[in-house]
Amino acid sequence: MTIDVLIADDQAMVRAGFAALLDAHDGIRVTGQAANGAEAVTLSARLDPDVILMDVRMPELDGIEATKRILGPGYPAAKVPRIIMLTTFDIDDYVYDALQAGASGFLLKDALPEDLVHAVRVVAAGDALLAPSVTRRMIAQFAAQKPRASHGTARLAELTEREREVLVLIGHGRSNSEIAATLFIAEQTVKTHVAKVGARDRVQAVIFAYDTGLVAPS
Repeated sequence: MTIDVLIADDQAMVRAGFAALLDAHDGIRVTGQAANGAEAVTLSARLDPDVILMDVRMPELDGIEATKRILGPGYPAAKVPRIIMLTTFDIDDYVYDALQAGASGFLLKDALPEDLVHAVRVVAAGDALLAPSVTRRMIAQFAAQKPRASHGTARLAELTEREREVLVLIGHGRSNSEIAATLFIAEQTVKTHVAKVGARDRVQAVIFAYDTGLVAPS
């Protein structure tokens, strides 16, 4: 299956470079390019991409607000894309907000070409972009600085004890295979428990664990 990609970045050279790189790989096709967040929102609705590479800082509409609109309820698209936030620095003030908006992860703009291709394939397959330990460390840093939200409390109350155990282990950076071995369950069961909390991927599950207080930042 071909992965359709939309690139949103205010630098034409960056867009062109990413497009040339991705189009050179089998199974990946760049279907559109946007110079700002507003264009990204419009093109996403029209092109229905599988993955969007979204720059955080853009004119007219930044990447975070564009992500909120694209992944928000009632958006006129046939499918919900996976969004990779593009950042200049590994610790960006906007990263936590971007992930809360529904992004599936983030990637440095100076990442190696093979890392970009790998990121697109991983996210398109429904997995989180970051390694579990990196995800945990990053979210913990931002969670420590942000007030906890209460919108997930009702969902947390609906979880079984086992589902909470899985969520805690995810929050501590354990991989699916490690969780399965620890709890003596199948890896597919782990994925099912993640889906139960309404998380589209591991990144969103970690955010849920911290936002509800199930896992405390260290």
